[in-house]
Amino acid sequence: MKIGELADISGLAPSRIRFYERIGLLRTVDRQANGYRSYPPEAVTMLKLITTAQQAGFTLEELTALLPSNIENWDHGSLLDTLKQKVRDIEEVQKRLAESKSQLLEVLAEIENKPSDMDCADNAKRVLSQFGMVQASSPSSES
Repeated sequence: MKIGELADISGLAPSRIRFYERIGLLRTVDRQANGYRSYPPEAVTMLKLITTAQQAGFTLEELTALLPSNIENWDHGSLLDTLKQKVRDIEEVQKRLAESKSQLLEVLAEIENKPSDMDCADNAKRVLSQFGMVQASSPSSES
């Protein structure tokens, strides 16, 4: 199939397909005598693998090392190890995000619980000092 048809089927722009080819991610391409690219049906599968892996957090460099020129030549053990490591990486990011969310919710709750007799600036100082974000201001020594 030609690049336009592959673009339609995959939902990717022809420029993106050519980019993947140029960097070595999409290797299943032949050149016809007239110079046009010709893609086998497996190219659709490879493009789906590439886009799915990118959505899962794989970098283009990781994909270049992971994806063989032919799907039938995949190193099963290496593939499993790489995928398991990516799952661990995602879990670590999720843990850090959960901690950040928890901290933000604490700050939000404190800001929302502003005493009615306190202005916003004093409340901000109260909240920030409570979370160790600013040091308590020292009284000035004016005469």
